Amino acid sequence: MADLETFRTQTQGWLEVNAPKSLAGLPLAPDGGNWGGRRAHFDPPEMKPWLERMAERGWTAPTWPREYGGGGLETDQAKVLREELSRLRMPSPLTGFGLTMIGPTLLRYGNEEQKREHIPKICRGEIRWCQGYSEPGAGSDLASLQTRAERDGDDFIVTGTKVWTSYADLSDWIFVLVRTDPRAKKQEGITFLLIDMDAPGVSVSPILLISGKSPFSETRFEQVRVPVRNVIGEIDGGWTVAKALLGHERSMIADAFGGGAGQRKGRGGSPLADLARRYLGNGSGRLNDAVLRDEIARCELDERAFHLTVQRARDAAKAGHQPGAESSLFKVYATELNKRRTELAVRIAGPQGLGWEGPGFEAEEIDRTRQWLRARGNSIEGGTSEIQLNIIAKRVLGLPD
Repeated sequence: MADLETFRTQTQGWLEVNAPKSLAGLPLAPDGGNWGGRRAHFDPPEMKPWLERMAERGWTAPTWPREYGGGGLETDQAKVLREELSRLRMPSPLTGFGLTMIGPTLLRYGNEEQKREHIPKICRGEIRWCQGYSEPGAGSDLASLQTRAERDGDDFIVTGTKVWTSYADLSDWIFVLVRTDPRAKKQEGITFLLIDMDAPGVSVSPILLISGKSPFSETRFEQVRVPVRNVIGEIDGGWTVAKALLGHERSMIADAFGGGAGQRKGRGGSPLADLARRYLGNGSGRLNDAVLRDEIARCELDERAFHLTVQRARDAAKAGHQPGAESSLFKVYATELNKRRTELAVRIAGPQGLGWEGPGFEAEEIDRTRQWLRARGNSIEGGTSEIQLNIIAKRVLGLPD
C-alpha cells in the first residue's frame, strides 16, 4: 500500500508539471477525442504536447509492456493514474481503435515483428486505425463475408467491399477479414489481415445518415496487393482472432455509451436533472412531475451501476482476462441505455427537443436532436441487440438452441 501511495504522490507531481491546465474540463471532441494518425488534428493545440508527454511516459497505454511503448504499470497503478486524471478533469491524450481494438489483439496474436512495427506507433498516436468487418451482404452474419484474398507469392491480392467502416476517410491502416479459402466452411476459410489505406486500389466513399452526421464510409478494395507478413494469426484461422477483437469492440462500445469516462456530469451531478430544471423547473429546484423524477433517477442509477460493472471488467482485463461472451451483455445494455437516455433528454426539452436547423433553436438543442437520432444506430453497430441477446442466451446463460 505504501508503494502505491508513493506512486500516487509521484504521479500527482508529474501531472502538476506536465498536464496543460488549459485542457482541464474541456468536453470531448465531436468524434470522441484525439485519435492521432498521420492527419491528426489537435483542437485545441495544447492537445499535441499533452499527447507527446503522455506517450513519452508510456501513459497513453499505461498497462502495455514498456518494450512496445506502453507504461508497464500494474493494474492498481493504472487505476491510480485514471483517478488522478479524473481529479484534474484532464481529457484522454489519445483514443481510438488502435488502443481499444487492434492493439490488444496484436499483443495477444501478433508475432514479434508485427508488435514492434505497429504497437509503438499506436502508443505514440502516429497511426489511426479503422475496422473492415461488415459487408453489403455480411453484417450480423459476419461469417458470410465475400471479400477475397488470393495468394500471389509473398502477397495477397484483395478484392471486395466493406461498409460502415467508421472514420475510414481519416484512417491510415485498416484491419480486415478476408476469405482466403472459399471451399472451406464459412468460419474456417477466413484470414485476419492488416492493410495500409494508402495502398493502390483502396478507395473510400462516405455514407450519410439522417442525423446529418456520419463517421461511416464504404471502403473498396480493387486488386490491392498486401504482403502475407500482414496476416495476424494463421492463414484461414482469422475467425479466432476476429472473435477476440469483437470482444474488445463491444467492451469499447459499452464504455462509450453506458456512462463511462466519456459522460460528463452537470453542475447538479446529473445532466438529465439539470436539463429538467432548465426546461421544467419551477424555481424551487424540485421537479413537480413525480413520474419524470422517477425516470431520471432510474436512468442515472442504471448508468452508475453499469459503469461500475464495466470498471470491474476493465480491471479484470488489465490483469490479463480477455473479454468473453460477457462483452455482448455490456454492449446490448449500454446501447439500449444510451437510446433511453437520449430519448428522455428530447422529451424533457419538449418542442425545443425537436430542432433540426434554423432560428428558434440553440446549437445545443439542435445537437441534442441529432444525438437522439444517431443513438438509434447504437443497437445495430457492433452487432445488433438481437444477435447479442442470442449470444448471451447461449454462451452466458447456457440455454439450449
